[in-house]
Amino acid sequence: MAARVCLGHGQRAVAGLGTVTRATHSSAPRAEYDAVIIGGGHNGLVASAYLQKGGLKTAVLERRHVLGGAAVTEELFPGFHFSRASYLLSLLRPHIYQDLELKKHGLRVFMRDPHAFTPMLEEGVDGRPPRSLLLGADVTKNQEEISKFSKKDAQEYLSFLQHLEKLACAVHPLLDAPPVDVPRVTEGSLWRRLAALQSLRPLIRSGLKLGKNIPDFYELVTAPIMKVLNRWFESEPLRATLATDSVIGAMTSPSTPGSGYVLLHHVMGELEREKGAWGYVEGGMGGVSKAIANSARALGADIFTEQSVDKVLVGSDGRAQGVVLQNGTEVRSKVVLSNATPYVTFTQLTPQESLPSEFLKAINQIDYTSPVTKINVAVDRLPNFLAAPNVAEGVAGPHHQCSIHLNCESVEVLEEAYRECQQGRPSSRPMLEMTIPSVLDSSLAPPGCHVVSFFTQFTPFTLEGGRPWSEQDKQDYANNVFDWVEKYAPGFKSSIVGTDILTPPDLERVFGLTGGNIFHGAMSLDQLYLARPLPSMADYRSPIRGLYLCGSGNHPGGGVMGSAGWNSALTVLADMRG
Repeated sequence: MAARVCLGHGQRAVAGLGTVTRATHSSAPRAEYDAVIIGGGHNGLVASAYLQKGGLKTAVLERRHVLGGAAVTEELFPGFHFSRASYLLSLLRPHIYQDLELKKHGLRVFMRDPHAFTPMLEEGVDGRPPRSLLLGADVTKNQEEISKFSKKDAQEYLSFLQHLEKLACAVHPLLDAPPVDVPRVTEGSLWRRLAALQSLRPLIRSGLKLGKNIPDFYELVTAPIMKVLNRWFESEPLRATLATDSVIGAMTSPSTPGSGYVLLHHVMGELEREKGAWGYVEGGMGGVSKAIANSARALGADIFTEQSVDKVLVGSDGRAQGVVLQNGTEVRSKVVLSNATPYVTFTQLTPQESLPSEFLKAINQIDYTSPVTKINVAVDRLPNFLAAPNVAEGVAGPHHQCSIHLNCESVEVLEEAYRECQQGRPSSRPMLEMTIPSVLDSSLAPPGCHVVSFFTQFTPFTLEGGRPWSEQDKQDYANNVFDWVEKYAPGFKSSIVGTDILTPPDLERVFGLTGGNIFHGAMSLDQLYLARPLPSMADYRSPIRGLYLCGSGNHPGGGVMGSAGWNSALTVLADMRG
């Protein structure tokens, strides 16, 4: 472990110069298993635990030196530990949390309250600071905050949250089961069709939960989120703050049809039994992956790092028979599960001659467009916001623990940022979600220092004219981000001692996220539920018998949820039982 000291003022570092926290590298995998999982992301680890519980000797093969996929902690600079990609926890399904005894295996979470802070860029009146919007669990305080902008909105806000919660809760039965098995329900013998009707139960339960709210649910998932928000609220800062959850991680704008579902996806989780809450994992997001891996190992799974899979072995009978590692070693198995994206799984890891040409054509048409550039920053002091000045040097206020929304004063700012990206230009005034997890988890940074995460939008995968990002382009964009932060928190730029910039191509290269898409594929209506990743394989099974998908490219999609891993494992176990 590197010494926990801050670099001095002006001593900038770039990612890669510091040490990195490495997972323990196990011995080599044995020659044969019941199940082999490609990729040690959280879904692959969840699947390994449930397969092992189901009696299958299982191995996980991770190509990187550290487990977790995008849910990973890395020490990018000495003493600074970052949630390098994924950075907040909420969506992890409660039954997985309990079944795998993740608390027992080391998972600890810091709850955040308040949870959202939106400062304004404006001149203060009569010497007062600029206005800001601070939202949390306290209803009265929320009303006071919203009243700065609209008394009407202050009265409506609680009703809106309750309405949203009703709709979000109705989705839960769908998360914990594969989509309806349409072919088996509609084809084959009467007995087979009657048995397949069981797959309708989650959909029926969801409909019963919605009841008279079915039309509202339909509108939310199909309409532009602004159609919904405009009906509830009139104040720009509140509408813009809420609208960020409808576009985060998605190449879409608040005025795009279907953006309401992205909002629902981000509010349907719970943490420590608190609906819609988001928190920081102790030690960074790698703590989630580590706890799941600890649980899987305790059940008997073998988990390996630095074991890169070259291809899936397919026998003459058209069935998956294991994998070949890049060093040429064969690892045989009865079934193979891929935690990679559908694109990587079927265009890079699977023999092309084993797949139908129409299927490959469809795989190549999946939308992986991503607007996200993640910037991780080490700083030697706490940011000081004009809208909420620090009471004392280094003493955090309630707003420092929040998701801090910058450039979110109005929806039009978000819309303009989106339009620029559509033209191949990184947004000149990007949407920024800033978090400082070290405020609650002091283990992440040296004393007096902090780790800062910027989830930024909108940035294209390639620049105007199809030009790839250069290192100068990346630095120019990051500098623009920091210039905007400086407007809200003067002195921020001089506090920076290290930066790690991950554009969409970097997210693809480092984490295997095709297109840099954090969800393993866009969460648009044409790529959800029965159509995720394709209508022909929404049940986690591939055209190759014995080869399954278990990652976020399948239903129910992205986020550190674990549902895809759980559903895939149950599908495999059902198939193995015949």
